[in-house]
Amino acid sequence: MKRSFYQFALKYRGKVRPDDFSRFADAMFLDHSFPKSSEDFEDLSRYIEEKAHPIMKASTFDAMWEEYTAL
Repeated sequence: MKRSFYQFALKYRGKVRPDDFSRFADAMFLDHSFPKSSEDFEDLSRYIEEKAHPIMKASTFDAMWEEYTAL
């Protein structure tokens, strides 16, 4: 079974020297309404564009999604 995007992104949390991925993952973790079980690009992208915290940039999501789908 493939991991959800949320589960994949958690590996970037808590870096000593934060970067865009870790800031995104930390904000995602604190967002209790984030679609944690989704593996669907359109659902996640729509959520990020419409409801997510400004730290969760669409460009960062796109870069993380590239890694997620490369697995």
